[in-house]
This record gives sequence, structure tokens and C-alpha cells, in this order.
Amino acid sequence: MAQAVPTSAGHQTDGEPAALPIAPELHGRLRVCGDCGLLLLLPTFQPGTDCLCPRCAALLHRDRHFLLTTPLALAVASLILCGVTLTTPFLTVRFLGRTRGSTIESGAWSFLDDGLWLLAAIVLGTVVLVPLLRLCLRLVVLGGLSLRQPPPWLFRPLRWHGHLGVWSMLEIFLLGAVVSYIRLSGLVEVQFGPAAYCLGVSVLGMTVADACFEQLAVWNRMEMRGAMASAPQTVPKPTGPQDAATRPSTLGCSCCRGATLASPGTPCPRCGTPLHHRKPASVSRTWALIIAAAILYVPANLCPVMAIVTFGRGSPHTIVGGIIEFVATGYWPLALLLCFASVVVPLAKLAGLSVMLLQIRRGSIRALRQRTRLYRLIAVLGRWSMVDIFVVAVLVALLRFGGMVSVTAEIGAACFGAVVVLTMLATESFDPRLMWDAAEAGLD
Repeated sequence: MAQAVPTSAGHQTDGEPAALPIAPELHGRLRVCGDCGLLLLLPTFQPGTDCLCPRCAALLHRDRHFLLTTPLALAVASLILCGVTLTTPFLTVRFLGRTRGSTIESGAWSFLDDGLWLLAAIVLGTVVLVPLLRLCLRLVVLGGLSLRQPPPWLFRPLRWHGHLGVWSMLEIFLLGAVVSYIRLSGLVEVQFGPAAYCLGVSVLGMTVADACFEQLAVWNRMEMRGAMASAPQTVPKPTGPQDAATRPSTLGCSCCRGATLASPGTPCPRCGTPLHHRKPASVSRTWALIIAAAILYVPANLCPVMAIVTFGRGSPHTIVGGIIEFVATGYWPLALLLCFASVVVPLAKLAGLSVMLLQIRRGSIRALRQRTRLYRLIAVLGRWSMVDIFVVAVLVALLRFGGMVSVTAEIGAACFGAVVVLTMLATESFDPRLMWDAAEAGLD
């Protein structure tokens, strides 16, 4: 591990953006921490080292011996496995002599039959479309970098590859399938199909592929090969007074993590993302998303997420009811897992983000580093709340035997899916650098 060195400009605030204090030849080693806003000069790059922010311990730079062949081969293998997963049977159940099978996307079509188009879009997007699109974008990037002269537009697929990462949820769907299998095994005869095994291998392969495909290292390689959105522009020296909102300063990119001397709104020379001192309207957008999620959280827990009808008799099931059922049948680990993912994590996200926003308003200096780490933890764990939606998706796709037994999704599932999506969007909208800005302003 290595630590960057703060420059003489130090912390940047919205009111007084810092000008570049170092020589132009060192621009490539300049970074603005995306979590606390500290302007830093990276040490001389050494292969195999990670560079951390000295103030909030955020990862600023990862220097790996980047080879194209390994991530390219893993991406091709993962794409082939995903193709097999989508075109072969996933799970098969037998009930009173009748057999019903499902594919990985069958739950989305069952949600459409029940009139829950939002859940259908969530399942189809996060399990099918986004993983496939992300693999294709990765192949385009790696293939372009392997050419003698990379195409100049190569930054676009890499930029979208990074944006889509949080919405690819194959590993969460696999966990939901395992939970569904355990839940069904005591009621009907259930078997894994070829797609289930391919999905397991695909998730393992994609995890290894993600570890080999270092996004920061790829951006650095693209910059060295000249595959950039534009050439860095020289900012003319101001001849008169300028407004702080338009004054040139060293701005950090939220996408490629690069830093450049530019005015707010200028596209990043590496990836083309508009540069800003802080995320525009971060506080108001985050509050709006949190309030909407909190309102929907009530019906998500009170209303049934699915209804099971057996020989004409129905029984609704809520999220908490499913957890209690696992406890009653002795599956304590699964009960704890679902309780953590479906109850604790959404509440922790709503409470944690609310506290952070209130602390910004107060200008609190307490536990800044701990709050920043909490934000990073929320960003990583929040997507795992989707496991309950995937459990329902697997069950509604399999248990549909006419008047004998059937499972239908209910409004509670749609509300809970909306809560997960809204809290993920709130996490993306929140700018943790505002906590450090508010604390610094309170000390002035």
C-alpha cells in the first residue's frame, strides 16, 4: 500500500476551487479524492501497489501488470457461459405427476402476466440485459486496446461499462435461486437444470474476470495509448475577476478518476464526462429519493410480496413472514441472511444516508472518516437487497399448476423492488465530499 501526498492546494470547496499548484509534467499523477475532495499528488507508480487517500483511505490508484490476454479470454468464456445459461432449462419441478420448467428469465414474463411491469424490467435488466451488455462492452474495450492503434471512441464503451457495474446482479440471482431451491425442496420435487450449473460457473468466471479487469488500470492504459475523449486543454490565465462557479480549477472525474485543470461543465479529457466541483443538486436529489423510498418501505413490508394458492385456498406471504417460515423449519442461516438483506440493509441505507445529509446541514466534524467508510459500505451492500425479488421471481415462474397450486406476485414485491432501486439511486446521487466541505466550512 502507498499513500498520496496532499498538494499545497489541499482540500477543494465549491466556493473556492483550487488552482493547479504543481508543474504541468506532473498532471498525470494528480488526483482529486472522490470521497473527501482532497487534492493529491500520487507517488511514482510502482507495479503491484495500491495508492490510498491519506485522509479517508479511499482507493485512488491501482497499478497492476495489466495483460490483455487473461481478461479477454475470461470475458469470452463468460459470454459463452451466459449464452448457454439463457438458452437451457434452469429449474424443473414435478408436482402430482406434472412437470414444469423455467429458464433464467421466466420470472420476468411471469411478473408481466401478473401486471407488475416494474419487477419484470428489474429482473430482465439486471439478470439478462446488463450482464450481457457489460460483457460485450468489455470485449470491445479489450479488443480495441489489443490493436496497434486503438480507435479514438474507445472511451465510450469503457465509460458505460463502469456505469452499468452496479446493476449487473447475476451473483445475487444465483443466491436467490439457491434460497428458492431450499424453500421448494420440502414441497415438491425440484431439480437444477444445465443453466443453473452454467450460471454458477459463469458467476465464478465473471468474479475472476472483474478482478483481472481493473477499471482504473484500463483507463491509465487507454490514456497512454491515446484513446481519449479529447486532448487536455490549456486553460488561459484569467485577466480579471471570475465567478467561483466558472473559475478554472483542478476537477476530479467521477467516472475515470482522473484530474484536470478545467472550468465546471467542461468534458473530462479521458472519458468525456462533464466535470463538476461536486455532484449537481446532490443533497436535494438524495433527499427526494430517500423520502420516496421511505414511503414505499411501509407497504413493502406490510403488503404481501406473493400469494400461494393450493387447491383453491390462498395464503399471502410477506417478507417478514418468509423469514419466520425459514426459522420455523430450522433454516436459521437463510433466515438470518434474508433478514439482513431484506430488512437490515434497506433500513441501514435509509438511516445512514439521512444521518449523513443531516450532518452536512449541521456542518458536523464528528467521525468524518467513519461516515465516509459507512457510505462506501452502503454502496457495496445495497444491491444485495434484491435477493428477495429474485426469490419471488423463481417461485412465480415454477409453481403454476393451474387449480392445484400457483404462486402470484403481489404489490408488496413491486414496492420492495422500487425501494431497492430508489436507495441505490440515492447512494449514487449522494456526494460524500459534501460532508468534508461542510465540516471545513464549520471550522472557518
